[in-house]
Amino acid sequence: MTDARETRAQADRQLCGLVNGLAKQIEAHLRSRAATLGLTASQGAALRELTHPMTLRDLADRMACEPSNATFVADRLEEQGYLERRPHPVSRRSKQLVLTDKGAELRERLLTLLSDDSPLAPLSPEDQDLLQSLLTRAVIR
Repeated sequence: MTDARETRAQADRQLCGLVNGLAKQIEAHLRSRAATLGLTASQGAALRELTHPMTLRDLADRMACEPSNATFVADRLEEQGYLERRPHPVSRRSKQLVLTDKGAELRERLLTLLSDDSPLAPLSPEDQDLLQSLLTRAVIR
């Protein structure tokens, strides 16, 4: 006979597998769409997150990576003319990452590609919002 603990453990394993599987699908989707634009997955992730001027630390937080990794990605994007570093309006020691016109155009193209055949496409927008809300509540207690 299974008790409540075993049932919970089995449900946890199944949920873990589903969440990991979805994360892998989303990452593979980003990787393939970014590659069509000549970008790495990390560069695509950075462009996706650069919704407004932000510091390298902010970008690293949004990409869920180490600041040194975000620096490497930002350096490559800057070399390609997709972003520039500008003085921070408040903190003289900080720089802001700002998309150039070329970078903003590339970001729009990437977002269009990412919306095509998204792993979350089978879910309605409401269900996508619900999934994000539930996962956020589970992760941020």
